[in-house]
Parts: sequence; C-alpha cells; structure tokens
Amino acid sequence: MFDWNDLRHFLAFARQGSTVAAAKALGVNQSTVHRRLDELERRLGSRLIERHIGGYRLTELGGELQPYAERVEDAVAALERHLASCDHDLTGTIRVTCPASVADRLARTHLLDRFHARYPSLRVELVMSDRFLDLSKGEADIAIRAGESRDGSLVGRKIAEGRWGIYASRSYVERHGRPERLEDIERHFVVAPDGAIAHYPVAQWLRAIAPHATIAARSDNWPGFVLAVKSGAGLAPLLMIEGDSDRELVRLIDDVPDLVTNYYLLAHRDLQRAPRVRAFFDFVANADPVRQAKGRGYGPSSSCGRSPQRIACDCATHDSASRMPAPIALPESRAAAIIAE
Repeated sequence: MFDWNDLRHFLAFARQGSTVAAAKALGVNQSTVHRRLDELERRLGSRLIERHIGGYRLTELGGELQPYAERVEDAVAALERHLASCDHDLTGTIRVTCPASVADRLARTHLLDRFHARYPSLRVELVMSDRFLDLSKGEADIAIRAGESRDGSLVGRKIAEGRWGIYASRSYVERHGRPERLEDIERHFVVAPDGAIAHYPVAQWLRAIAPHATIAARSDNWPGFVLAVKSGAGLAPLLMIEGDSDRELVRLIDDVPDLVTNYYLLAHRDLQRAPRVRAFFDFVANADPVRQAKGRGYGPSSSCGRSPQRIACDCATHDSASRMPAPIALPESRAAAIIAE
C-alpha cells in the first residue's frame, strides 16, 4: 500500500515538470521530493519517473496514473473539508489568501488584531499571493478576491467596491505633464501589468483604453507595479484608496466609471458552516476597516446601501450561524454564490 504523501509529491512533480519546482510548490527541499518519489516507485514496483535531457519526466505509466492520483487527491480534500466542517470548536488556524495589497490594508485597519481579541483561540494566517489558491484542495480556508469567482464550488459575499483613478508620481508630472482625459493616456508612458497580474480586469482595461501607449515598465506583481508608478516610470490606474494614501503619487483623473473592482469573501461550500470560517465571515462583514483607516476609494457592496465609506454589508452574527440561509447564485453570472441575508 502506498502513502498519500508520496502521491502528493508525485502530483506536484507531474504538474510542475521538475523536482526543483515541485519542491518549491510544496515548501520542501528537493531531496525530499526525490525520496518520496523513490518510495512511491518502490511500493508500486514500477518506474514512474525517468531521466531525460536536462532533468526528469513522467514515464508512460506515470502519465497514465496521474488522473487516478488526482481523483485520490480530490477524495482526500473532500474528506478533510468534511472533517473541518464537523469541528465545532472555535480554535485553530484560519488560512486567508489575498493579494499583498489587500493584506497591507487589512494590517493598517487592525482588523485582524480586533478579530484575535474577540476570538483568542483562533489565529488568522495570511497567505499572500497574486495566484488564486485552490480552496477545494485546502490551500487556504478563505479567500478575499477581486472579481467574481467562476468556481461554482465556492460561496461567499460581495464585501466592497474598489474605485480607480489614474495616478503618476510628482516627478513624472513635472517631466511629462498630466493627461486631462482618458483619451490622453495614449500619448503618455504607462506602467503595464504583466505575468501573474496580466489577467486582472485593470490590465485589460488599460490595454483597451490605450493600446498604442508606450510601455515604460512592466511588473508581474502588484507591489512592484505600484513601485514602478512611484518611481516615475509612467502613469497607471490604481485603486483610489491606495493611490490617495501615498504622498508620492498624484491623482490625475478622478474616479474612472468603467473601472470598478468588486471584492468578494469566499470559502468552499463544504466549509461555509464551519464555526471558525463562519466567525471570520461574520466579523469581516460587520467590520468597518476602511473608515477606520481613513482611506478613500472604497464603496459599499451594492446590496447594502450603507454610507460611501462602508467596506461591507451586515450579515448574520456567529450566534445565528446554524440558521444561515442557503446560498443563492449571483445574478450577474454563474459564478460563486453570495450568502443571502
């Protein structure tokens, strides 16, 4: 009989294409990946990995076994989610994945400090990544994401609308002037999202509004993108709450009507009633971190109609978690569900 952990390392190698990349994805060293693969081959009595020019690759049998191993992975993940949902204690760690820029704003509002004060036996671990971690595989418990999820296994709620403006550094404006209208961006230098953030709606909007603008810098991560704008490389759209809070940046064009980012708090359906997940959902939904940060550029979820600085709508308290209504589909798409009030 084989060990699931050996299969996990096998799948990481199959997906990443090398033992080095597999080790990085799993957070272990390369020798551990080799040891696990050797042990799996020994238990199965067959070769799954073979050497080739420049490294290793799956054998024919290894390729045939990959989809079966993925089914085992799905079953293990479902088992872990079910066990987590049956845990009624408000203790342990809640892994929340979000972009680094969102994590920075969470830290500045002291939202997590107040959550820990209210639930001293719970600990939030931020997993900061521009990559969408797989909640169904347990890579995180909760996600804060910009834009609607297309994963029908996720439930959640819209918690905020981020408004955007066009920004540049003061040094850029002194050298190149400022655009008066969106059409003027075409005649300026711009900073372009690349790599992992090239699919962001703001990246698509910039390509559409200024397809012939000179790209002075590119970045595949959001902190680097903002840093490039601050350095004076070019102008770019930024969230108003982010751009207005930085003294090195100048807002050139106010509130772009066609560029609004909706933020969602998401979890897997199987975990939506887990007390620790429910506790974090309710706490964030009833918090007002943006107002406390004295920032601008966030509006309320369109479903609540609160004051313009409100980041989230109210939802049921933790005490009423057992009476939480079933999720309903978002009307705009067949994306993630939003927890009904």
